[in-house]
Amino acid sequence: MLQFNSVIEQFGKKGEKTGWTYISISAEFAEKINPGNKKVFRVKGKIDDCSIAAIALMPMGDGSFIMPLNATVRKQIKKRKGDEVLVYLQIDNQKLQPPQEFIECLDDEPNAKIFYKQLSLAHQNYFCNWIKQAKTDNTKAKRIAYTINALVNGWHFGKMMQFLKANK
Repeated sequence: MLQFNSVIEQFGKKGEKTGWTYISISAEFAEKINPGNKKVFRVKGKIDDCSIAAIALMPMGDGSFIMPLNATVRKQIKKRKGDEVLVYLQIDNQKLQPPQEFIECLDDEPNAKIFYKQLSLAHQNYFCNWIKQAKTDNTKAKRIAYTINALVNGWHFGKMMQFLKANK
């Protein structure tokens, strides 16, 4: 497991990443975690005392990667932009399983299922993780409905989130 210190950063205006909180993973460290890889991949480990798994590292184009830190992780580590964290990472090859309710809804909407299957595994996981992070059954049902609607319309995850944000 690779160990390093990092400072929590936050994007200003940067397209769909505007406002994201993240840590940077240098090209050198990314190469040690997943040699030769330049695409999105998943890691597991710890940030300070918070265990993490199935977290996507996203390429930045220069060999470096970023790891977005969602609100749940930030609350657990009790840190924010500018704070330093101790990071332990290794590759996470475990395949994520979509929620069963989502699979059943996909089976009822063939066009959504076809589009979903054409998405990269990383993009499929964006939808599935968003659904799984719902805290109530009502929220989970709404997220499944939003996802199915987005897929029927041929939208990737970012497009769906932009639509939802614009139509609050």
